[in-house]
Amino acid sequence: MKILICDDEHLARERLKRLIHEIGGHQVVAEAEHGADAIEKVNQFDPDIVLLDVRMPGMDGIEAAQHLSARDEPPAIIFCTAYDEYALEAFKVDAVGYVMKPVRVEELQAAFQKASRLNKSQVESLTQAAKEQQSRRRSHISAKTHKGIELVAIEDVRYFRADQKYVTVRHSKGELLVDETLKMLEDEFGDLFVRIHRNSLVAIKYLDGMDLGTPGHYQVRLKGIDEKLVVSRRHIAELRKVMQNL
Repeated sequence: MKILICDDEHLARERLKRLIHEIGGHQVVAEAEHGADAIEKVNQFDPDIVLLDVRMPGMDGIEAAQHLSARDEPPAIIFCTAYDEYALEAFKVDAVGYVMKPVRVEELQAAFQKASRLNKSQVESLTQAAKEQQSRRRSHISAKTHKGIELVAIEDVRYFRADQKYVTVRHSKGELLVDETLKMLEDEFGDLFVRIHRNSLVAIKYLDGMDLGTPGHYQVRLKGIDEKLVVSRRHIAELRKVMQNL
C-alpha cells in the first residue's frame, strides 16, 4: 500500500519510515509536516493510508482528517498520537484507527491490517471529535475541485455568499464553492465576520467602507477586491456599529 506520513517532528517521521520498511510490502510515497501539507500531498500522490499526527502547529490532524473526508475516495486514516487511552476515548477516533507513540512495529502492522477508507460513520466520528475537543475553530475552509481538496485560510476569506444550495467563498486569489450553510459558517466564525444581508457574511478585517448607491441602498467596500456587496436595510445599523469599532 502507498503511505503518506504526516508529523511535524522529523525524527518521528524517520522512525515511522524505518518501521514501515521493517514490516515490508508498503511504500512511503510522501511526507508532510502539518495538516495542510498533508492534504496537498494526498492530492498529489493519492496514498492508500495516511499516518497522521494529532497535535501539530497550524492545521492539526483532526482538522486535516475532516478535510480529507470530503474526497470522493478518502484514504484510510491512522492517527499517531501521544495521548493516553482516556484522551483517545474522548476524541472518539478509535473507529478510524490509531497507534500510540512511541509506535511499536507490532501495533503499526496491526493498524495496517485493519485500515480501510473512511466511511460515513467514521466521518461523523471525526466531525463530532472536532466539535468536542477543539477549543478553536477550523483554520481553513476546504472545497472539492478538479484538483482534489483545495484549502483557503480563513484569514484570507473576504466574504461568504449563499446561492441556492452552495456558498461562494471569495478570497484573494479567486473563489470556491462549498457545500456548507451560511448559518453554520456564521456560528463558527461569527466573531470574524459580520452579516450584511441574509445571503452574505463579510470579513471584518477587510471592511473598507460603506457607500450609498441608489437612494436608500448601501454597498460595502472590501480591501483587496473591486467587488461591492449589497447591504440590506436590516443590517445597516449593525454594520455601522462594527465599522465604528475598527
